[in-house]
Amino acid sequence: MRWLLACLAALLLSGCGYNQFQVLDEQTKAAWAEVLNQYQRRADLIPNLVNTVKGEANFEQETLTRVIEARAKATSVQVTPETLNDPQALQRFQQAQGELSSALSRLLVVSERYPNLRANQGFQDLRVQLEGTENRITVARNRYIKTVTDYNVLARSFPTNLTAMVFGYQPKASFTVQNEAEISRPPSVDFGTPSRSTPPATTTPTAPTAPSLPASPASR
Repeated sequence: MRWLLACLAALLLSGCGYNQFQVLDEQTKAAWAEVLNQYQRRADLIPNLVNTVKGEANFEQETLTRVIEARAKATSVQVTPETLNDPQALQRFQQAQGELSSALSRLLVVSERYPNLRANQGFQDLRVQLEGTENRITVARNRYIKTVTDYNVLARSFPTNLTAMVFGYQPKASFTVQNEAEISRPPSVDFGTPSRSTPPATTTPTAPTAPSLPASPASR
C-alpha cells in the first residue's frame, strides 16, 4: 500500500511540474555561476591593465581612478544564492558592474590618445582579453536570462503555478538590460585642441597618484 501511495505521489508531482522546477532551478544556478565567473575574470584582468597604464607618463589620473574605484565597488557587492530571488540585490550588483563597464570603456577610449600605449604589446594583449571577456559576459548573461525566463514561465503558468504556490517557488529576478545599456554607454571624448582663450599654464602641476590595486590572482 505504501509503495502504491509513493508511486501515485511521484506521478502527481511529476505531472504538476515539480521535477521541471528542480531542473530549471539547477540550470538557473549554473547559469548564474557562469555570469559570476566571467565578471570575476574581468576583475582579475583590471589590476594588470591599471599597472600598465600607470606606466604611461601624464595619463589622465581621473579616468584611471574611476576604474580603480569602480572595480572596488563591483567586487565589494555581496552575492549570495538569495540574490537570485531578490530583485533589489540583483539590481545593486548589476549597477556596480555597469559602472565598471562604463569606466573601462572610457579608459580604453582615452588610451587612444597615447601612442606609447597603442604600441605597447602588453597593453594591447590585455585589451584583447578584456574584449573577449566582455563577449563572454554577454553570452553568460543571455543564457542566465533565458533560464530565468523558462523558470518564471513555469512558475506563473497553470497548473504548475499551483505547485509553485504549494512549495513556495517564487519567480526569480533577472537583469534589466535597458538600465545597464544606459549605464554602460561609452562616454564621448573630445580630442580637439583647447580653446585659444585658455591661458597657457605657467607651471606643470604634478598629477595625483591613483590608488593602487591589490595583486590580481591568475585569471581563469
